[in-house]
Amino acid sequence: MNQLTDEQLMAYIVSGNDEALSVLYDRYAPAVMGFALRIVRDTTAAEDIVQETFWRIWNNSAAFQARKGKFASWMFGIVRNLAIDNWRRQQVRPQAAQSEAVVEQIAVRPDPAADVVETVWTAARHSLVRDALAVLPPEQFEVIELAYFYDRTRKEIAEETANPLGTVHTRARLALQKLRQALEERGIEAFDG
Repeated sequence: MNQLTDEQLMAYIVSGNDEALSVLYDRYAPAVMGFALRIVRDTTAAEDIVQETFWRIWNNSAAFQARKGKFASWMFGIVRNLAIDNWRRQQVRPQAAQSEAVVEQIAVRPDPAADVVETVWTAARHSLVRDALAVLPPEQFEVIELAYFYDRTRKEIAEETANPLGTVHTRARLALQKLRQALEERGIEAFDG
């Protein structure tokens, strides 16, 4: 079953074949974990998102339509929505830090040569940018993510997402316009896209 395409595996999942889900899990779980972790920045929450993603793939398999796009795009849309929902919940009621890595970071003394004001401002800007990215629809977020985080050209993005190049250009332009507006609303100067 490992040699089947994602779309073929989804057809098996629709008919109730859990082995096909296992193959997709093995194929994508590490990438889903990495993607979720970049948004939520918490290993436990990211692990929960991985499990929920594949649970939703199983339960909503009939909703996937290969003619509308690649499986990976559909799946990462699920991941993105779950991660952003989790991140927003944490902004409303932050949880106490429990991971060893966070505890170690707190225990480490700051670099006395570091510019504290610049460090705080940089962290605040990163948080504002992450918040601004949350306003993008999944298809626009995907284009921005592939372009800026994975250094893909628009032509490569079109090939990877099975979308026409013009569609990718339009999504990138609209995403950059929304990001510019969202960042300006958060007090960050507009950027050229």
